[in-house]
Amino acid sequence: MKIIDGKKVASDIRAELKVITEKLISDGKKVPGLAAILVGDNPASQVYVNSKAKACGEIGFKSVIEKLDSNISQTALIDKIKFYNENDDYHGILVQLPLPKHIDESEIINSISVNKDVDGFHPVSVGNLVIGNKTFAPCTPAGIQELLKRYSIEIKGKHVVVVGRSNIVGKPIANMLLQKKENANSIVTVCHSAGDVKKFTKQADILIAAIGVPNFIKADMVSEGVVIIDVGINRIEDSSSAKGYKIVGDVDYEDVSPKVSFITPVPGGVGPMTIAMLLKNTLLAYQKLTN
Repeated sequence: MKIIDGKKVASDIRAELKVITEKLISDGKKVPGLAAILVGDNPASQVYVNSKAKACGEIGFKSVIEKLDSNISQTALIDKIKFYNENDDYHGILVQLPLPKHIDESEIINSISVNKDVDGFHPVSVGNLVIGNKTFAPCTPAGIQELLKRYSIEIKGKHVVVVGRSNIVGKPIANMLLQKKENANSIVTVCHSAGDVKKFTKQADILIAAIGVPNFIKADMVSEGVVIIDVGINRIEDSSSAKGYKIVGDVDYEDVSPKVSFITPVPGGVGPMTIAMLLKNTLLAYQKLTN
């Protein structure tokens, strides 16, 4: 069994991006900029946004966090997004989800310029992803694909089973891995709670678990030698921990480990890759907008 170290790969990517940024600075050029918009005071959202801004600072990107009141109107929020759409100092825009209930998330996503859609959630970005055009890929799926690539895990012709069908992970990673492209070209099955999940997971060469249920995937659900990518981040009670809880994935790590060839741990697997790929998307947006 080999552990896929997402922290190490994410660190490598940040180092690569820092070299690119330093070259831009030495050439007297503008650096990539990311605008993060946070509505309300959701603690988890604050942590995520602060982590993204910190990562920008570490590699020399420009960043700003717009902290807005939870009672802000949808119109005012869209006006703020339009400001950054037209601001040449910021090449990527992200609006941290979830948003307050009075705001229509789809309207907000649609208001972000497609050229600055570094989260890859805009319908135009999604459409381009599905038909195989170059576009911003959602950051977590892009991180999964990058991990498979950097660990030289064969994808072409392999049976990839995705457990979960969210717009953020399940659907996009399925579409990305079935494309007739390098680091893809696999046979993809998407399964979920409406059917017999085990029937499909046992057929997987590569299993991507993104269902949001702690320790859902057990040893009897996978075959020998499977590659497991665990996207889940679940908090469960743990009386032995000073915090009173621990973080586990969607895969029962201890149970399945003896059967796998590669596996991502939780934490330290897919999670760190999400911010790394956000930074890569921001660089891509910068290159598209400044060339």
